Amino acid sequence: MLKLLACEVLTREACHAIVRSPHAVTPVFTPKNRHNQPSELRRYLQEQIDETEHEETGYSAILLGYGLCGNATLGLKARGIPLVVPRAHDCTTLFLGSKERFKEHFSENPSQSWASVGYSERGDSLLSDSAMRAWLSQGVTYEDLAATYGEENAQYLLDAMQPRDESGKIVLLDVPETREPGMIKRILDEAARSGLRVEELTGSVRLMEMLVNGDWPDEEFLTVPPGHQIVGVYDHDQVIAAEPAGDDIPLDPPSKGE
Repeated sequence: MLKLLACEVLTREACHAIVRSPHAVTPVFTPKNRHNQPSELRRYLQEQIDETEHEETGYSAILLGYGLCGNATLGLKARGIPLVVPRAHDCTTLFLGSKERFKEHFSENPSQSWASVGYSERGDSLLSDSAMRAWLSQGVTYEDLAATYGEENAQYLLDAMQPRDESGKIVLLDVPETREPGMIKRILDEAARSGLRVEELTGSVRLMEMLVNGDWPDEEFLTVPPGHQIVGVYDHDQVIAAEPAGDDIPLDPPSKGE
């Protein structure tokens, strides 16, 4: 048996994959607005991981339907059950089906606005915006981040999370297996009202299917063994790694003046 912890924006893709999986998979979905506070999301996920340890259900692995997601998965610890997580920067990789397609379409502008049926049908926002990255837009400087995360990680956070899209477009990630025409129309109408040009990309359930099917090649998934935690690599190939568990890693940037 497998347990899946995933953001609710991936509910359609996860359910599509689960009903076809050869394994019994128990899903738990979290509201997308939890991403606004990465440390809170991390605490919640760690609580879910720890609680699973005490469930007498014989889970062989805990699956994470997340990427780095603003560092929210950084520092998550595997206790007695391995964790399996895609090598992804955020959920757009899961919607696109591979980190290679993420690199192709988002590496030059990781703050590019986007939408999908799963993202847009939940919460208050149809289109992704800077609210998901607000924790880096409150006067926090590069020096603040470097003091907490190190220089390389600080630069990654600034590049990936600060809103700086001036393209005048939004990327629509359209997954054929989970397409809902009514929501697609709402996204297109909202983009038109906002004066945004729409670039449509065909998505894929490939990564989600691999995740719940137990198909975890090292080049696409990180398996975190018991007693280890997730650390960031911040490239476009490895993305994340595992190291022996240590102290908790801070996820929110320091407040000004601290």
